[in-house]
Amino acid sequence: MPTHFINHVPVGVRYMLMSAFAFALMSSCVKLVSTYGIPVFEIVAARAVVSLIISYADIKRKRISVWGNNKKLLIARGVAGSLALICVYFAVATLPLAEATILQYLHPVFTALLALVFLRERIQLSTIICIVFCIVGLLVMVSPGLTFDSTAALPWLSVTAALLGALGSAIAYVIVKRLSSTEDSSVIIFYFPLIALPLSVLFLGNDFVMPDTEALLLLLFVGISTQVGQIGLTKAMQTEVASKATAYSYVQVVFSIILGWLFFTELPSIWTWAGGTLIIIGAFINVFGSLKFKNLKTSQAS
Repeated sequence: MPTHFINHVPVGVRYMLMSAFAFALMSSCVKLVSTYGIPVFEIVAARAVVSLIISYADIKRKRISVWGNNKKLLIARGVAGSLALICVYFAVATLPLAEATILQYLHPVFTALLALVFLRERIQLSTIICIVFCIVGLLVMVSPGLTFDSTAALPWLSVTAALLGALGSAIAYVIVKRLSSTEDSSVIIFYFPLIALPLSVLFLGNDFVMPDTEALLLLLFVGISTQVGQIGLTKAMQTEVASKATAYSYVQVVFSIILGWLFFTELPSIWTWAGGTLIIIGAFINVFGSLKFKNLKTSQAS
């Protein structure tokens, strides 16, 4: 029965679920390694080194050009993704894992709007409902007027970083969607660490901290899990409409709540539960709306 169900799940959705779980593991490792005093820019640099090696090896295995065809757009994807990654890692290191994940997952809202403008993708009703639920959920979660305990309020610098990370991620996703018609997924992924590594080293300056064995292993796993997440994300964007594909990744919120509880004994506040519930409901509406729309198109075609 489970196998029968999985076979009916679209390939793009499977890739996005794989990506969401890998990114949840990545966030947990980022938060863990930050407790060892490792700066955010050093974490980004370590992640870039691992990803650069894996991506380069994969490109060589496929025997294709490293540099791709649309270099300007590939560089733009690398810059947008790198800046988003820095913001996301800062948010993860300074916020509870569940809250950081939910905040940065505003990116499907940005993605849907950017895809409408730049890709001319029509936004379906289910996606619009999802966006409304997400915005209301985020307002419930971060609004200082809804909490009676000022110590429970989220730091606005971290919240702003998470939202900027979400916007940068959305820009990167839309560029990936544009590139997917002309570039191999491995080349698209390769440009991310190619830009992120020198950028993070530049920002790191003299703040480098020599990691011990445990921190080094965590940094290595940050790179590996992020690479798996990037592969799943890129392939999902190649097979699904941009605004739909990223909406499925909301399951990372669930993964992050579970991992935050297991590794950091973090219990989300009532406002996080309320806002997160609205976001998950919106995501499910989007999922079932997408499946219904596809079934309708299939029946009309036959």
